[in-house]
Amino acid sequence: MIRYSISVVDDEESIRDGLELILSEEYDIACFSDAESFLSGLEKNAPDLVLMDIGLPAMNGIDALAIIKKKTLDLPVIMITAFEDINMVIRSMKTGAFDFILKPMNPDILELTIKKAISSIALRKEVKILQEKYLKDNHPCFIGESKNIEDVMDFINIVAKSPDTPIMIMGETGTGKELIAKAIHARSPVFQGSFIAVNCSAFPDELIESELFGYEEGAFSGAKKQGKKGFIQEADNGTLFLDEVADLSLAGQAKLLRFLESGEFYKVGSTRKYKVNVRLVSATNKNLEELIDQGRFRKDLFFRLCVVKAKIPSLNERRDDILPLAKHFLYEFNKKFQKNLKNISSEAQNLLLSHEFTGNVRELKNIIERASLIAQSDVLTREDLGIYPKSDNMEKPEPTCFKDQAFHIPDLGINIGELLESIEKKYMEHALRLTKGNESKAARLLEMNHHTFRYKWKKLNKHK
Repeated sequence: MIRYSISVVDDEESIRDGLELILSEEYDIACFSDAESFLSGLEKNAPDLVLMDIGLPAMNGIDALAIIKKKTLDLPVIMITAFEDINMVIRSMKTGAFDFILKPMNPDILELTIKKAISSIALRKEVKILQEKYLKDNHPCFIGESKNIEDVMDFINIVAKSPDTPIMIMGETGTGKELIAKAIHARSPVFQGSFIAVNCSAFPDELIESELFGYEEGAFSGAKKQGKKGFIQEADNGTLFLDEVADLSLAGQAKLLRFLESGEFYKVGSTRKYKVNVRLVSATNKNLEELIDQGRFRKDLFFRLCVVKAKIPSLNERRDDILPLAKHFLYEFNKKFQKNLKNISSEAQNLLLSHEFTGNVRELKNIIERASLIAQSDVLTREDLGIYPKSDNMEKPEPTCFKDQAFHIPDLGINIGELLESIEKKYMEHALRLTKGNESKAARLLEMNHHTFRYKWKKLNKHK
């Protein structure tokens, strides 16, 4: 369970002692008798919440609040006042106070106000703990709690130390193979060099050689006058990541093999030999042994690339990581879309935990991005996610089965657009009857997004 920290700033010792006695069992409490002493250590050790008296000696609470807001915009501050001065309350709220409490403090109101303030920063606190645990030293890695991914990262930490050993990362699409490659680079002796990622499936056969090895001036029609460095030369004294390496053509595989055997290469159109020192990491979501049997991948290249293999588990194999990842993405998209989403509802969390992720972490990220964008409240709901359980107690309407003899086109013809709209409207009406007017459930029956359903329904009924 996450434990939150609260700073109490009040010049009355009895108030400080009383609040510490009441709150210390559930929160970490630090007390200050004036604003200056509290502000002096704020940047190094900011609390999660501040309880601050307005009538402080020297610098008053509202002036201190203004400084806090300039330094840490996300820090909620609850103001304490002995007098219900409406002008003072308005001024403090305009300055950025989360709320205010009157002295003498009612314990129930105090507890409720603190809980409300804590809920506003709970997501930020949880993600901060995750980031401190998994993203320390700015090293790329996986956020997660599962034993599967911890084993992978432990393995990566070991093999990354040998920069001359090629590593093959294997895993389904969307599992984060490039992130693992970056983690290897960050933990290797060549971490200060460049990390160059190449998607081998993105280049046609005739371009892959010039992209990997570069070319000299005038090497071919359309070549740049000054020539070009290839990805391999760009990665010198760093890491070259070959993603989707199984998609290389046999000709491209042969050229890559020659480079791996000697560390030397020729640019296209050049007779000069180049030598580089590159850490090689490859990745694929395909079964290379099967491709070898089919004659589509060279066995000698396989042995060169697969000196060490790292298998990345799918998200379905590391289900303990679903919610930590979802909350991490929610926090990121909160900032991107300038939203104030505080959490994911329990129903939405259960739905995520039961969902089968065919697109792995990438699919989860896309789900949270979409949900964050369209969410109307401060909590992501089940409907925001746009995913639904495979099984549903509602009877699913079967599509009409047309037989050839059922079709009839009048001599004067038929307006196919109007006919399709009529059929669509009938199915939408039927779905709404089955779900007693619930548009979200009706959309689910018709395998539509509920926003699309609503738009179509209004459009079909606009002339009604």
